[in-house]
Amino acid sequence: MSIAQLRSRLIAAGSKGRYDLFWTLGLVLAVVGLGLFGYAYATGHAERAWQLFHVNWIFFTGIAAGSVAIAAVHKLANAKWSGVLIRFAQANVFFAVVSLAGAVLMMTVGYQAVFGHMHEQLHSLPHGKAVWLSHPFMAIRLIGGLLAMFGVGWALIKADMIPDMHAALNGGEVARRDGYQRMVSGYDPAAAGAHQARINRLAAGYVVLYALVMTIIAFDGIMALQPHWFSNLLGGWYFMGSFLGAHTCLALMMIYGQRQLGIADLVSPKQRHDLGKLCFGFTVFWTYLMWSQFLVIWYGNLPEETGFVFARLWGDWMPVGRAVFVGMFLVPFFGLLFVATKKTQVTLGLFAAISFVSLWVERYLLVLPSVTAEHGPVFGLPEVGPTALMLGLFLLCHALFARRFPMISPRLALTTLTIEAEHGHGHEFGHEEKETDYAHPKELTA
Repeated sequence: MSIAQLRSRLIAAGSKGRYDLFWTLGLVLAVVGLGLFGYAYATGHAERAWQLFHVNWIFFTGIAAGSVAIAAVHKLANAKWSGVLIRFAQANVFFAVVSLAGAVLMMTVGYQAVFGHMHEQLHSLPHGKAVWLSHPFMAIRLIGGLLAMFGVGWALIKADMIPDMHAALNGGEVARRDGYQRMVSGYDPAAAGAHQARINRLAAGYVVLYALVMTIIAFDGIMALQPHWFSNLLGGWYFMGSFLGAHTCLALMMIYGQRQLGIADLVSPKQRHDLGKLCFGFTVFWTYLMWSQFLVIWYGNLPEETGFVFARLWGDWMPVGRAVFVGMFLVPFFGLLFVATKKTQVTLGLFAAISFVSLWVERYLLVLPSVTAEHGPVFGLPEVGPTALMLGLFLLCHALFARRFPMISPRLALTTLTIEAEHGHGHEFGHEEKETDYAHPKELTA
């Protein structure tokens, strides 16, 4: 038994993912959601449907972009603990196509339902702000920004997969070899150092674009809906919240994907612990940014600032605001505070799911009070349709990636697994780990 055998296993496992549950469920949700969208039009509730489409676009675009940001940050930090897991985050890059299509639809067919009331207020705004929020300028920077960010993101993910596809040509499924061969055309294994340098450059570029474009999305997709309100922290709060959501999504995708690929023994409690610590840390950071905004607005007590907060934390929207605070902070904070809950698959998945859903509710709370004609939260079939549609498309995109590309990077996974296999053989443990917390692949221990 040897590293070569483990590499062969990783290559084979990475190329066999079918993700039938995601594919079937995603297709059903997308079809049902599209049908309910049509029903909303037929019953005169198209405006409500487009408003929830906007909420879901804001949410899932953030998750997809944040997932690529995880990959970029890990490249820049030279992270070695996540080699088995990182492709589960990278797989969300396929949602970029849906995000771009959604942006085009919102800037055309859905513009009046989402931004119509804002457009009517442009005459009362300063000239510079009115020009900034004008329909053509907003459409150009949103769609152009998404093209730039996801273009660099896809280039990063593709570059990271090329060495893995090159290795899989002699061990992957026959059905995938033609696609792999086209992708690796021109790749020279002897120039691996130069290729890695290119990956690092793309990662650095993506991190900058992520912060910039996601800030624009927050300002145009959330703040502009109430054009007299402003918060300099909203952009950071949005893209760091999306980064947190991407980590919780990674935890959920890991739990499902490890059994799909037959690598449950390679995803160790140590890896879950590290991922759980990141979920916990960014939960605290999300709360810090939320409090930083709230405190300044509260003590400033300016009507153009406090109205946004009052509309969401008092009156009919107060239960939703409380649910966000409980689901985004209290439950994951106290749930992931303990080492055991981060290491255990069930509890990590539970708290990640609560945080993931609560982030959607937070996006709902940020958008809906600014655009709805209702006095409080209303969630009926017109709202279910676009939510099911976007969730279904998200699952389909993840499954499509898994069916076309390797879901494990053998070279990154081997780095993680060989480091973990050394523990218990002359190496010190961390103060929170014991030998059973590390992966010990049978190929390396027999």
